[in-house]
Amino acid sequence: MDFLLEYGAFLLKTLTLVVAVLVVVGGIVSIGMRNRRHEDSEGELKIRKVNDELDDNKQQIEYAISSDAEIKSLEKSRKKKDKEQAKAEKKLVGVAESKPAKHVYVLDFDGDIGASDVDLMRREISAVLTMATKDDEIVIRLESGGGMVHSYGLAASQLKRIRDKGIQLTVCVDKVAASGGYMMACLAERIIAAPFAIVGSIGVVAQLPNFNKVLKKYDVDFELFTAGEYKRTVTMFGENTDKAREKFQSDLEDTHELFKQHVKQFRPRVDIDAVATGDIWYGQQAIEHRLIDEVGTSDDYIINACENADVFTVRYEYKRTLQEKLGLSLQAGVERAATRFFTLLHNRIQNKS
Repeated sequence: MDFLLEYGAFLLKTLTLVVAVLVVVGGIVSIGMRNRRHEDSEGELKIRKVNDELDDNKQQIEYAISSDAEIKSLEKSRKKKDKEQAKAEKKLVGVAESKPAKHVYVLDFDGDIGASDVDLMRREISAVLTMATKDDEIVIRLESGGGMVHSYGLAASQLKRIRDKGIQLTVCVDKVAASGGYMMACLAERIIAAPFAIVGSIGVVAQLPNFNKVLKKYDVDFELFTAGEYKRTVTMFGENTDKAREKFQSDLEDTHELFKQHVKQFRPRVDIDAVATGDIWYGQQAIEHRLIDEVGTSDDYIINACENADVFTVRYEYKRTLQEKLGLSLQAGVERAATRFFTLLHNRIQNKS
């Protein structure tokens, strides 16, 4: 029994070491990828037609659940439908009055604290705007808990380019669009959020530790040189004054006011004083506060759009080296293992309680 316990402890230590190494390797590769993306912008657009994917999926399921006789009947009906469609398209050839099909372009934005995905999105929007007309629509599937003000300000400005072109802009939120995420979302003419998606957080927050007392305890001097009274207000190592704190707080209030004006401009029906408290709401609550226009998922919205339009997903992707692909695989493996571990731990705790 003692041997088994010692062996189990050894395996646990080994597993911990391996996971730590994989995390470090994955982190190094991720940092290298970010640096490379700034230096080398080589990539390509990936465009897929959602209508065709849905038809293919439907056909695969039909074939899987149907008998041989039913499959023959399906193939006969499909051939007949294809012939009728071909005849209809042939009649439209050369008819100038025929109205072109509406196009819906679907873009994804997955925001981190620095809104780093904005570099991809600006390329995607630039590409779509070369073809989109005022009869078309651009749908942004947006997921973000917010982050740095200037980064999300740029991301919001990219969406404003769509509005300025007079093209319908719809934002779908399946999980979260808070703070900077909502700064982006509110530019849409229509916001759709899932029932338990989190939206709002119209506020500004800043925090930093101060090590001045620790430095004093060990007789370490900290000197800061600036030119300009407010070049630096609060610091991590210096002794912060009341005047510096007041200035820093004043800057936060100014930023908050700009945020409120931004939301009010694009969502004029919102009671901005009631919602600009930094609080968050779930989908159904958000519609009551007019922060969104409809409760639903992006899947339903896009599938419904396929009934009356040609729907395309547009994604700009950087070309990855073999080293980057291996690094991403390692990182994904570690994330899956950690997720399984914490899920198992959560389930055991729930069962005991």
